[in-house]
Amino acid sequence: MKIHEYQAKEILARYGVKVPKGQVAFTPREARLIAEIIGKKVVVKAQIHAGGRGKGGGIKTADNPNDAEKVAHQIIGMNLVTHQTGPEGQKVRLVLVEEASNVARELYLGVVVDRNTAQPVLIASAEGGMEIEEVARKSPEKILREDINPLTGLLAFQLRKLTAALGITKEQTKAFSALISGLVNCFVKEDCTLAEINPLIVTSEGDVVALDAKLNLDDNALFRHLEQAKLRDVNEEDFLEVEASQHNLNYIRLDGNVGCMVNGAGLAMATMDIIKYCGGEPANFLDVAGAANPDTVGNGFRIILKDPKVKAILVNIFGGIVRCDRVASGIVQAARELQKEGKIRVPLVVRLDGTNAKEAGQILRDSGLNIIEIQGLKAAAEKVVSLIK
Repeated sequence: MKIHEYQAKEILARYGVKVPKGQVAFTPREARLIAEIIGKKVVVKAQIHAGGRGKGGGIKTADNPNDAEKVAHQIIGMNLVTHQTGPEGQKVRLVLVEEASNVARELYLGVVVDRNTAQPVLIASAEGGMEIEEVARKSPEKILREDINPLTGLLAFQLRKLTAALGITKEQTKAFSALISGLVNCFVKEDCTLAEINPLIVTSEGDVVALDAKLNLDDNALFRHLEQAKLRDVNEEDFLEVEASQHNLNYIRLDGNVGCMVNGAGLAMATMDIIKYCGGEPANFLDVAGAANPDTVGNGFRIILKDPKVKAILVNIFGGIVRCDRVASGIVQAARELQKEGKIRVPLVVRLDGTNAKEAGQILRDSGLNIIEIQGLKAAAEKVVSLIK
């Protein structure tokens, strides 16, 4: 789950990470009042779940409260287009108004999970303010990393290594070490999948401050952090993904035109791969897991068909725990209901394998519906792609 910058900073501050003084504003008038409270030059920052906001015109400075109100009026309500939003952009509904900082240096700090070592890793670089992927591509030697043992945490000698490598002065060492420790503690205790400060700045006054912050929270750990659910902003999410979550469906919209309904995340990934192998493009990831009943299948169909790019649907179910004949009955019932509603407007290809697959095939054939039953995953993928072409 992604959250806004201002929310990330509020969480990091609880772990001792120093952040600029500021508040969130939903109207230009509120931005003016916040600037009056801060009493100095401020920065007005669009709050959307995407990077590159400055280049898109979503971050502006203001010398006084009047200017803060003016630039907030320009930003709030704008459709902000960045390299991460895509050409469609994202509407700005709120801004963060915070005090401007005198930047002397910009650094990068981030914590992610290293899948190879199965433990967190701290990544640092003296090239702050840039995308870390770009730094890694052009100057990999400038990327520093320290593995974090889950039992011991980040050790003192690792902090000393980073401090020396990044050129932190003796006077700044204590604050820098405390900030790193706070970032790591936040990553672990809040069950983050990403904790990033970019840029981490050293001010002209010698302070070490998180000028920007990004936290991604693990949805699977929300049961341990019930308060985190309140941080979700559905306005920043794809409306189909929001609707799918309301039906407990694992759905992610993609850019293709072959709608996919599969049981099991691994099989869903394999299904998308073979669609691409056969020359098609998957329109979505949709895992109905073991709940392939009429309600689940019907909700899945409705969500897939709301994507105007979908030109055909491939249902790929393996009957392990779930029986194929029950799935087939669910598909037939859901398809009949959607047909009455006039919502099935594209070819439907179904591949069922596993427990009671033969009985399932007979149910599909006896339904009288325009369902194309195919044996074999590759054959089903080739068929659905050929129907579109």
